[in-house]
Amino acid sequence: MKKSWTVLLIGVMMMTLLAGCGGKAEEGAGNPKPEGNEQGTASSKLAFSISFSTGGNTYIESSPDINKDKWVLKLEEMTNTDLDIRLMSHKEFDQKMSLMFAGNEIPDVVGNMRGGPTTGSMSGSVEAGVFMPLDDLLKEHAPNLMKMVTPAAWEEVSYDGKIYGIPAWLENPSRRATFIRTDLMEKAGIQEAPKTVEEYLDMLRAFKKLGVEHPFQYREGFKYADTFLGAYDVLPFQFMELNGEVVPKFFDVENMTKALETYKTMYDEGLIPKDFASLSQEDYGRNINSGKAGMWASNGEGLIGFRAKLKEVDPSMKVDIYPSPTGSDGKGGLGLYSSISTTYYINNKVGKEKAIEIIKFLDWMLTEEADMFFSFGIEGENYTMEDGKVNYTWPVKKEEVDEAGFRANQLWFVHELTYNKKQTALTEDGQDVITAFSDVLSNEGRGGITFTANLNSFSKFPDLASTGDTGPKFILDSMVKMIYGKQPISEWPKVLEEYRAKGGDEIIKEATERWKNKENVVDRTR
Repeated sequence: MKKSWTVLLIGVMMMTLLAGCGGKAEEGAGNPKPEGNEQGTASSKLAFSISFSTGGNTYIESSPDINKDKWVLKLEEMTNTDLDIRLMSHKEFDQKMSLMFAGNEIPDVVGNMRGGPTTGSMSGSVEAGVFMPLDDLLKEHAPNLMKMVTPAAWEEVSYDGKIYGIPAWLENPSRRATFIRTDLMEKAGIQEAPKTVEEYLDMLRAFKKLGVEHPFQYREGFKYADTFLGAYDVLPFQFMELNGEVVPKFFDVENMTKALETYKTMYDEGLIPKDFASLSQEDYGRNINSGKAGMWASNGEGLIGFRAKLKEVDPSMKVDIYPSPTGSDGKGGLGLYSSISTTYYINNKVGKEKAIEIIKFLDWMLTEEADMFFSFGIEGENYTMEDGKVNYTWPVKKEEVDEAGFRANQLWFVHELTYNKKQTALTEDGQDVITAFSDVLSNEGRGGITFTANLNSFSKFPDLASTGDTGPKFILDSMVKMIYGKQPISEWPKVLEEYRAKGGDEIIKEATERWKNKENVVDRTR
C-alpha cells in the first residue's frame, strides 16, 4: 500500500509539472470546548492546522491573513484553540489539493469540498491510509455528531465499511424547488396550483396571454431548467438500472421522448425564450429579478431573495414555492443533492489524544452556543436578546453579506446545511421557506445511482461525461437540435446508438461493474 501511495504521489507531481480546487445538540455532552495541546496536556490550547476551500467568498479571498480575522480569533477564544487555517482557492481547489498531496504537506485536518473519501480531489489518499478511521473515536467523544448526522451522510463519508470523514450534511437532499409567480396565477384566474405536466403547460399558456415575456425561465445546458426532465425522471446526469445494465436515465426512450416533446411544445408556443440554448446564468437571474419570468427553478432557500427583488420592481408581485410538475408515474421534482458537502478528514499522523480533541472541537459546533455564534455573531455587536427573542442586525452591503457568509458557512465547519434554521425562522418569508421544505420539497425529488468518484471512462470520453447536475455535451446538443426541430424526436434511439458507438458502451460497462461491486456508488433513488 505504501508503494502504491508513493507511485500515486509521483504521478501527481508529474502531472503538476506538466500542467505548470437534526435534532437539538446535547448540552454539555462530553467536553464540547476542547482543551489540550499536541501532546494532550490540559494546560494550553489545542493547536492544529486545517485546510478548506474559500467557497469563492470575496471576504475570505481578500483577507491579508485569515488567521488574524476577527471571527477566527473569536472562535479560538470560545473553544480554547489555535487554528492554522490554510485556504484553498475555490476555482483551483482540485489543483491545490493535488499539489498538497504531491508535496506531502498535509495539514492535521483536510476539508474536501467534493465531499466523499473517494472523490478525485482526494487523490486516493484515504485508500492509501493517509487519514484515520474515526468510528470508535466518534462513538466515544462526539455525541452530537452521532445523534444529528444522518445515516445517509455517514454512508457517503465511509470507505471499506469505516467512517473516515466528518461532514457538513443535508437532512433534506431535495433542495431545488419550482417557483411560480402567484400574482400571475391570480390574474389568470388559476385557483388551484397545477400538478401534471399538462396542467403546467396550460398555466404557462395563460401567462403568455397576460404578456409575460418568459413564462418558463430557461438557462443554458438545461441547468435549473430541467423541471420537466425531472417530471419524467430522465435527468441526464443520473443513472439507473435497465435490462441488466446501469445506464444514464436518458436511455428511457419512452419518457425521454415525452420530455423532449414537452420542451418542443414550449419552444413552438413561445413559452420559453427562442434563444434558450444560450441563456446564461446572468440572463436567468436578471429576467427573474426584473419580473419578466412566470415560473423557474432554484434552490428553495432563494425564496426570500426573490421576494425582496420582485417587491423592489412592483410591490404587487408575489412568488411562492409549489409542488413540481408530475409525469407518468405521478411523481416529480428536481435532482436530489448529495447528503454531504464539505467533509473533514483527520491526518493519520495526528496522535490519538489530539485527534480526540479535534473531534470534540467539531462536535461543539453542533451546540446551541455554536449555533448562535455562527448564525448571528457576537451578542451586543451583531444582535441583542429581548424576552428570549433575537434582534439580529441583518447585513446589507455586499461586504457585510460576504463577511456574515464566511462566519455562517466556511468557518462553521460542521452543521446541517439545508438552510440556516435560526436565521430563517426570524422572518415571515423565512417561515414560508421552512414550510416549503417540510411540506413540499420533502415529498419530491429525483435520485438515482450515483458514483461518489467519477467513472474513469468519463475522462476518456469527455463529451459523453455528465458533470454534477449537467448532462453530457453530446446528449444536450442532441436535445437542443430536437427542440429546435432540426432533428426528429423519433430519432432518439439513433442518438443512443451513436452514444454507445462513441464510447458510451465503455461508460456503461464500467458503471455496471461499479454498481455490481458496490464500489464508490450510492443509490439516491427516492
